[in-house]
Amino acid sequence: MKVKMLSRNPDSYVRETKLDLQRVPRNYDPTLHPFEVPREYVRALNATKLERVFAKPFLASLDGHRDGVSCLAKHPKSLATVLSGACDGEVRIWNLTKRKCIRMIQAHEGFVRGICTRFCGTSFFTVGDDKTVKQWKMDGPSYGEEEEPLHTILGKTVYTGIDHHWKEAVFATCGQQVDIWDEQRTSPICSMTWGFDSISSVKFNPIETFLLGSCASDRNIVLYDMRQATPLKKVILDMRTNTICWNPMEAFIFTAANEDYNLYTFDMRALDTPVMVHMDHVSAVLDVDYSPTGKDFVSASFDKSIRIFPVDKSRSREVYHTKRMQHVICVKWTSDSKYIMCGSDEMNIRLWKANASEKLGVLTSREKAATDYNQRLKEKFQHHPHIKRISRHRHLPKSIYSQIQEQRIMKEARRRKELNRIKHSKPGSVQRVSEKKKRVVAVVK
Repeated sequence: MKVKMLSRNPDSYVRETKLDLQRVPRNYDPTLHPFEVPREYVRALNATKLERVFAKPFLASLDGHRDGVSCLAKHPKSLATVLSGACDGEVRIWNLTKRKCIRMIQAHEGFVRGICTRFCGTSFFTVGDDKTVKQWKMDGPSYGEEEEPLHTILGKTVYTGIDHHWKEAVFATCGQQVDIWDEQRTSPICSMTWGFDSISSVKFNPIETFLLGSCASDRNIVLYDMRQATPLKKVILDMRTNTICWNPMEAFIFTAANEDYNLYTFDMRALDTPVMVHMDHVSAVLDVDYSPTGKDFVSASFDKSIRIFPVDKSRSREVYHTKRMQHVICVKWTSDSKYIMCGSDEMNIRLWKANASEKLGVLTSREKAATDYNQRLKEKFQHHPHIKRISRHRHLPKSIYSQIQEQRIMKEARRRKELNRIKHSKPGSVQRVSEKKKRVVAVVK
């Protein structure tokens, strides 16, 4: 005799919580859910509100420097290791996991103007106001013990910046000119100049590694080819550029941090017009760094804030500030794309989350599924006015808020003046120029 039985696996209907709640079976037939869109809209609205509630980006402050932090550098192999240089000539190496300083070096007399790590991570280079380039071991004596550099190069002029090649034992310094050095030699392989005074920054391209760019005090951004040992192109902007940063995913794209409160993203193949003008800062932009994904970059400004911009947007998606934070001089995005570091005038290095509302730590599968679902809902309803207003709103310090209002009035006045000039001139005698082209004075090849 055959006995027919029904059997079910508990895993298919009991949820994975300790309460042993029954899993609710769902039928996804759209005809059975006539109010699906209104229900999803409410969920998207709640998800957007909760994102702003849980937006707590500040993580830690690394305190220890006795003067303003002037430069930062990442370790190429270790996520937990960060190097910082201060205005009193001191270099510190930090462990981000323990949030402690593990090594301190009195590297220079005067400012530490630049710091960079070797591509393999065994040593690092510093330049300072004492006209020297010094190479140090990455693994040296413990905290507080004195040590000597591996090599010291004494130059003729003050070096204002340094950057290491991404694949070879070559580094570049800038000051009165751009010098390319071999690590084994005490004189530069080649020196490149194009009729300017002082160069403030030099950066190697991470993809096309023989290309490098520099920015000078006479408003120039100059691109060089290391193989030809000559400058390639030069673009002159309205105001001085403080530094540039190459996109790690697109070889020909770089972003320039300018004194006119804006950042300019250029394609080096067409320098006559910037790809995008990024506006939101209310004071000079001092530093910029890309995320490893190449989709976002972070900028540091004299207005005591840092902002995160999507590459293809003119407005920032986040602004970070604290009451104690002063003029932000340098900023770095960590190699795992999760954290941002900034160094400022009041001697602190601050650690922030790249995504302000992201939950840190290990997530369960249900938490991941809920996060993904909420993210899809927010993307689906992102252009709805109410959700858009909540997601864009940010609290700003009074000083920044008032300057934004003032600049808005000035911009509107300039626009009105331009329209009146066109209106009261002969047809065709006054041409309208786009905001992008206004900023570029000339391109020299």
